[in-house]
Amino acid sequence: MRIRLFVSGRNYERAAKIPEELMLAEGATLDDALQGLCGLLPEGRQLPGSCVVAVSGRHCGTLASHRPEVLRDGDELVVLAPVAGG
Repeated sequence: MRIRLFVSGRNYERAAKIPEELMLAEGATLDDALQGLCGLLPEGRQLPGSCVVAVSGRHCGTLASHRPEVLRDGDELVVLAPVAGG
């Protein structure tokens, strides 16, 4: 199944080569998708655990602590890195 990806925030440069879609097996979970996403990052890079994670508009928690979610074909995985400003 296809999952659309959207990664944004202060670590956007780490996601420069992230494709717009991720292919996963039927019945894949949010954890499967996050593992696949992290596998696409350059070696030695990782997204912070405080990134907010949402699936098709449903807030699931953070990268480090999120609720289980079974994905469906066409879902959108959104990962937003925290930002600070002044």
